[in-house]
Amino acid sequence: MQAGATRSSMNSRSPSSTMRPQKSGGLGRAIRYLGRQKRTTLIAYGALLVATIAQLAVPQLVQNMIDAVTGGVTANAILENVPATFQGMVATQLGTTVDQLKIDQVNAQGLLINAALFIVAFAVMRGVFSFVQAYMSEKTSQGLAFDFRNEIFAKIQRLSFTYHDQNQTGQLMIRATDDVEKVRLFIAQGLVLAAQAFILLVLTLLILFATNWQLTLVVLPTLPIALILFMVFGAVSQPLFIGIQLKISAMNTVLQEALAGIKVIKAFVREDYEQKRFDNAANNLLQQSLKVSRTFAFLFPVIFLIAQIGQAAILYFGGRQILEGTLFLGEYQKFSLYLIYVFFPLGQLGFIISLMAQAAASSNRIFEILDAKNDVEDKPDAVELSAIQGNVEFRDVTFRYFGGSDPVLQHVNLKAKPGETIALLGATGSGKTTIINLIPRFYDVSDGAVLIDGHDVRDVKMDSLRSQIGIVLQETNLFSGTIRDNIAFGRPEASMEDVISAAKAAAAHDFIITFPDGYDTPVGERGTTLSGGQKQRVAIARALLLNPRLLILDDSTSSVDLVTEFRIQKALDNLMRGRTSFVIAQRISTVLNADQILVLDKGQVVASGKHEELMEQSAIYAEIYHSQLVGDAEIDETLAVESQEAQ
Repeated sequence: MQAGATRSSMNSRSPSSTMRPQKSGGLGRAIRYLGRQKRTTLIAYGALLVATIAQLAVPQLVQNMIDAVTGGVTANAILENVPATFQGMVATQLGTTVDQLKIDQVNAQGLLINAALFIVAFAVMRGVFSFVQAYMSEKTSQGLAFDFRNEIFAKIQRLSFTYHDQNQTGQLMIRATDDVEKVRLFIAQGLVLAAQAFILLVLTLLILFATNWQLTLVVLPTLPIALILFMVFGAVSQPLFIGIQLKISAMNTVLQEALAGIKVIKAFVREDYEQKRFDNAANNLLQQSLKVSRTFAFLFPVIFLIAQIGQAAILYFGGRQILEGTLFLGEYQKFSLYLIYVFFPLGQLGFIISLMAQAAASSNRIFEILDAKNDVEDKPDAVELSAIQGNVEFRDVTFRYFGGSDPVLQHVNLKAKPGETIALLGATGSGKTTIINLIPRFYDVSDGAVLIDGHDVRDVKMDSLRSQIGIVLQETNLFSGTIRDNIAFGRPEASMEDVISAAKAAAAHDFIITFPDGYDTPVGERGTTLSGGQKQRVAIARALLLNPRLLILDDSTSSVDLVTEFRIQKALDNLMRGRTSFVIAQRISTVLNADQILVLDKGQVVASGKHEELMEQSAIYAEIYHSQLVGDAEIDETLAVESQEAQ
């Protein structure tokens, strides 16, 4: 079919041509989704603030311990080793008094114990609130991922066939799984680390300025350097991570196609070829991953180099102040510990950049789906389509796939009255499937209009339209579950009697009851436990259970043998009475009974009428009849005679 050929050509495009990443500020939008998780977000970041404050209290307590120890040692040394007459003079030189030395001697051990107990208490508090923060952050990120996955799935379900024709299944799966996980990981870890680094850095700098502003000024030049690195590597790494996601998508597509077509691969002995395809995709992913690794292998040492330079500067200038007597050991130790809280966020920059770049790339890819324009959707003023009678009209319809220049259908006009059966005949690519795809509005016409009971299908709500149309497509798709579940797919509330009735009408009941579990038999993934003909009959039963006023049968007996087709066709003949039916068939049985036969060639209706009329008036129809269908007609006539004799 031309439609299929067109779609195949579009599917062969590279992912980047149909899903090109856009600079849409996706990460910022993703972070705003935290507004949907307000309670857990507030608890998580509140706990983070408390845990950080508890962490900042420790260096001050360490100074108190060191001051208590050094004070006690100094007091003991003077009071026990210096004669009483000289103790006052020595105390004055040290900037204290003998009475204070005695107090320091008595209280040293108590101050040491108190400081140690406070350190333990703050450590416990930090541990408790860190646990709360970690749990709530994870809960928040999982909630965000839940929202993303549901929105993506809902969007994919509502996107038109045109979008799915242009984009590969593997691409969409990666965005709903791996890309969402990348964003979730950043929310759970990267964003928390960034917030912690910011809080820790700001509060630490304030404390350092209050402690020793001269030494703090020595540290400050390292911060803008680290910030510039952060921005540069963020800009460089994001496209690299986009490349990784594209390579993962390409590899996933190869894997998905290989698994779906495993029977074909084995039948044509193409295992080695498919292995090479997968190896090539995996190698592309490996090379892209190594490129990212090289980038970050350079980043981390640079960041640590900056931190080490800052630490060396503090050691030098701090040592000079100690020698000059303007800085004491306890204060220096506190400053050194707080300095770790300055360099620690710098050390985390590489990890934060990595998570952020991945999340930024993935969030843009996610929002490409969520922001995708749907070319087939309900108008704002669309109305519910009431119960239809079955009048169908194509009014000068022209259709092009994806806005292409070559029309698939050209100026098609047809009218079907309620209860009529319209048979569509033509060579592959003539436009038969396109016609039946326009009736339920799987695509919108490029020009002209499709009307049902006088309503333009573009003016009614799609759900109210499609719910009244029974469709059996050429490609039979069954879902995991039981045979009953698949027959009742369009009417889950249907009774067992209705399901059995539909199965009998589709000539499916007899083979279903041969299974040990009957209608509760699992069909397996994509119906793998059923034969092609069995799947086709289940699909027909699924459509018939809806009791639709409109039936669309796209070569619906193509997967069954002639005897089974005869049985199905006999049931369909009865069921199509009183219903408007559009049938694509490659065998003559349906054509002979049709009220109208439309012969299509290169997207145009070149002849229409009944069988006898077309045999006389249409050379194309006569050629199709004699070359492809006459043999089937003879077999069908034989089967009909045998059936009459049996009765």
